[in-house]
Amino acid sequence: MADTDNGGRPEPGPGESADGRPKRPRESGGGLLMGRPFGVPVYVAPSWFVVAALITWVFGGQLERVLPELGGARYLVSLFFAVAFYASVLVHELAHTVAALRFKLPVRRIQLQFFGGVSEIEKESETPGREFVLAFVGPLLSLVLSGVFYLGLFAVESGTVPAVLLAGLMVSNLIVAIFNLLPGLPLDGGRMLRAVVWKISGKPMTGTVAAAWTGRALAVAVLVGMPLLSYAGGYGAEEGFGGVDSITDALLAAILAAIIWTGAGNSLRMARLRERLPELSARALTRRAVPVSADTPLSEGLRRANEAGARALVVVDGQGEAVAVVREAAIAGVPEHRRPWVAVSTLAQDLTEGMRVWAELAGEELLEHLRATPASEYLVVEGSGEIYGVLSAGDVERAFVAAMAKPAS
Repeated sequence: MADTDNGGRPEPGPGESADGRPKRPRESGGGLLMGRPFGVPVYVAPSWFVVAALITWVFGGQLERVLPELGGARYLVSLFFAVAFYASVLVHELAHTVAALRFKLPVRRIQLQFFGGVSEIEKESETPGREFVLAFVGPLLSLVLSGVFYLGLFAVESGTVPAVLLAGLMVSNLIVAIFNLLPGLPLDGGRMLRAVVWKISGKPMTGTVAAAWTGRALAVAVLVGMPLLSYAGGYGAEEGFGGVDSITDALLAAILAAIIWTGAGNSLRMARLRERLPELSARALTRRAVPVSADTPLSEGLRRANEAGARALVVVDGQGEAVAVVREAAIAGVPEHRRPWVAVSTLAQDLTEGMRVWAELAGEELLEHLRATPASEYLVVEGSGEIYGVLSAGDVERAFVAAMAKPAS
């Protein structure tokens, strides 16, 4: 392996990347893993099977009226439709994923779930233009698919199973495109609105607030408007995919409204979080520490720390290299009269991979590092490897809560 210049930093361990940061743990959970197109894992959530069964049942009822000669086989056709529809949803999400990867934005995973799919993009777009494109490509692909299925109708005989399937997929993809273009978060149209307001105002947070509140208004409109439209025959109860009763319509409207309202609120919270994250700096939150040998009595270590104005102890070896961090909770658990007879090494946690934190880490990078290696204390080091101090997970948590509690600017 060729040597590389690492700016004086120690060589990375097996659990670290080339810059010394911990490698991201492999993504797990999220349902059944279906594959990794473009290197991004695609999961099918357990809720999808509930929706697939519901679509199979509802679409089977429509086929009974349109193609009564199918008999019980209509449910096999309906199941095929459910799978094909979600394949279309996957194409929609892959459009977002490809655009994100092209913009050098990491995508954690794609998940197909109860109401469609989600592409978990880990970072925000750097510009409003990229944000707009990233949001628009999904509905655009759904519109393209709808057009493809429409053209396919000319190649098959009307009144046949292929014709009904193509018509259903055409309509469903058109609905997906139109619904996602509605201007409110968390929908794609909301992200497009956010990009426009961001471009005009110059502030991404302003765009998020506008799109999130538009999303909440949209949730109320869905909650009230869908049952009214259904009652007035707005879905074409005699043909197509309508015909469900008013109770079902009201329940569906409530579920959709709840998803949109919750998603809009989550978008606001995440935007606020990202705005506050730069305030979380390892250097700013680090406690000064004094180095002590393993056999140093706790009382002596605390005396040295008090003299130096430090609040933490780091155990070092004979060469002055840090090997462990004395746990604050362990110190508190030792009565004062016993401290002269307790060696600091008995209260220390050995440094493991990931417990060394670069002093310049801040924001999302800092939180990601701490999430990857949970611990109560971390050793903070300069780029040269020199000890800077000790970072307490409790201090980070308190700073995080305080930052989130500040009023929005």
